[in-house]
Amino acid sequence: MGYELKGKRVLVTGASAGIGAALARGFAARGAVVGICARRAERLAQVLADCRKHAPDSRSWTIDLGLLDGLGEFAARVERELGGVDVVVHNAAIPKRRKVGALSPATVEEVMRVNYFSPVRLTLALLPGIVARRGRIVHLSSVAARLSPPGEAAYAASKAALSTWAESIAVDLWDTGVKIHVVYPGVIDTELFTLPDNDPSVTPVEKLPVEAIVEPVLQLIERDELEVYVPEYFAEIARRKLADSGAFLAGSAAWLRSQNRA
Repeated sequence: MGYELKGKRVLVTGASAGIGAALARGFAARGAVVGICARRAERLAQVLADCRKHAPDSRSWTIDLGLLDGLGEFAARVERELGGVDVVVHNAAIPKRRKVGALSPATVEEVMRVNYFSPVRLTLALLPGIVARRGRIVHLSSVAARLSPPGEAAYAASKAALSTWAESIAVDLWDTGVKIHVVYPGVIDTELFTLPDNDPSVTPVEKLPVEAIVEPVLQLIERDELEVYVPEYFAEIARRKLADSGAFLAGSAAWLRSQNRA
């Protein structure tokens, strides 16, 4: 039968720009009441205004999700002010692209805090309500979690942790009516690729506009499917890597050497 988004209460994190903003607008256009959060209040206000054109009861909150100890209180506030949460979309993330020799423990821990521990904390805080509503939990992972790209060890590891968490809780929640979803974006044209304090991306793939991810994610939820790759061809690349990870990584290293000589 599928999952009807119209009338549902959807919380989207990291929704001031990029994928989060595009998804928030997409959920609102589907008739969902949208709650959005991020650190940048001015940008968040514009996204909220767009959402309210379709869903006047949509709300926003300015918050740093990396401050983990406040997430329980934040979850309670969202449930109170949004009227409950049927769907939570864990989108907020930071990249920190740099080779392992330039990584510090503090940098790795910051990435894990925002990209992994934050969605875990928020899930646990919202879980009783989501179970009661037989809701949905959506995790924005990355193809980096499957393909282990060079210069992205901290980011890829955080997204791999998120993917494995999602798959494990899917089994835990199998008989509750709650469904888990994992999204594997490829190279989407967002500011994650131009943020300061990050090495340039070496991925030789054309960027897709953020709008390209909206319909695949909405359909993933409506069809109650586990995962989607955007674009789809990354699923086959991930399967090839899984079949022989050693050969895949050797190929990645050879390609990187060729780029360094160019």
